[in-house]
Amino acid sequence: MSAVPGVEPPQSHPPKKAESPRRFSLRTRVMLLAASCVGGAVALVSLVAYLTVRGNLYQQFDDSLIERANAAVTSVPVQAQFREVPAALLVSSDIDIGLLQAGAGLTWPERGEPPPVGDAERAVAVGTAESSLRTDTATDMRVVALPSGPGQALVLAQSLAPTKRTLAELSLVLFLFGGAGIVVAAAAGTAVARAGLRPVERLTSATERVARTMDLRPIPVTGDDELSRLTHSFNTMLAAVADSQERQRQLVADAGHELRTPLTSLRTNLELLLATSREGARPLAERDRVEMEADIRGQLDELTQLIGDLVELARESEPRIENERVDLAEVVERALDRARRRAGETEFDVMLEPWVLAGDPAVLERAVLNLLDNAVKFSPEGSTVQVRLRALGDGTAVIEVSDAGPGIADEDLPKVFERFYRSSEARTLPGSGLGLAIVKQATERHGGAVYAGRSEAGGALMTIRLPGVPG
Repeated sequence: MSAVPGVEPPQSHPPKKAESPRRFSLRTRVMLLAASCVGGAVALVSLVAYLTVRGNLYQQFDDSLIERANAAVTSVPVQAQFREVPAALLVSSDIDIGLLQAGAGLTWPERGEPPPVGDAERAVAVGTAESSLRTDTATDMRVVALPSGPGQALVLAQSLAPTKRTLAELSLVLFLFGGAGIVVAAAAGTAVARAGLRPVERLTSATERVARTMDLRPIPVTGDDELSRLTHSFNTMLAAVADSQERQRQLVADAGHELRTPLTSLRTNLELLLATSREGARPLAERDRVEMEADIRGQLDELTQLIGDLVELARESEPRIENERVDLAEVVERALDRARRRAGETEFDVMLEPWVLAGDPAVLERAVLNLLDNAVKFSPEGSTVQVRLRALGDGTAVIEVSDAGPGIADEDLPKVFERFYRSSEARTLPGSGLGLAIVKQATERHGGAVYAGRSEAGGALMTIRLPGVPG
């Protein structure tokens, strides 16, 4: 479609998103719920009370009217001169009374008012009905008729206005007290919601504070109810997050410190090689070049091992896959096969008992291999590393790896499983200082523990203790 000159085409605007309805706060909902429950209960109780009182009042009204009619029929002789009898002598003045005769109509006292008469009262007068009791809607009166002799009936009528006025006053009182109860319930619900939701507000403020500032301080806890338990759980989560954060910070700091030395040495060697390869530069002796290249390869190997160990340690917070049945003896055998290929002249004396547990075989194999490599590294050439897998009889088994090396100093025993810790004897040997930390992490992940001590030959004795059952 072509555009009309001078007229801008109408611009299409994206449709506005419909605003989501505003929801009430939890405090408002608690208040409304309390007011609604109390209002419903008050309304139900008021309705039942009103209907009960109404029924009783009308029943008492009818019983009193019938009793008066019976008294009038049995105690006052009804005769032709009925109009001349004072009404006060028959019944009280709040009742209209009359004598209905089948052929002569209704007669009533001169000082009184005629009661309403209808078909029901005539039926009593002619004898087709024993009695009648009805409400005359035109005059709002309750009318009773009883036979008083052949062909006549005594008719009494009493106004319902006082009874209805009493019921109206009762309904007003119930309404006012019910409304007051609802207001009090709303106020009480607000107070309860404010007091009950205060720990939730603290939790909300704490989560917002954590998200905004990463401040992981615990929340003060008061009481011992469900909300206090929720606060305790949240504090436990904060402590776990803080611990994980601290471990990550320490890992990054230690990794940066450990990486600095090989990277600096590697950079120095590469810069020297590049400088000697430039045109006009003094050439490097072949022997020095070979040593420098070997040094660079060693540094690259050290960096590769360090990065691999760091990646393994960083997996500590990852969700674990479902454990599988692990034959620990097979795990040790596989680790031994890998260790023998790089053990040189070091021999292994192995005694394994069958043992089964649930876990990750790759993680356990890495832990055992680290112990074997550590034993080989500190063992003299031609010595023997002893490997034992035996049950302790208490639902656990131990893997013991002992060597004939210099052993571990007493002051180093509590620290050998810490990250990047290296004793004075080990600082001149290759390694990242993370191998035993990986052993500890893998063992604790499987519900076990690790220990360091001295072997009978004076070397190091490393022990992994794991739960399980004999295979």
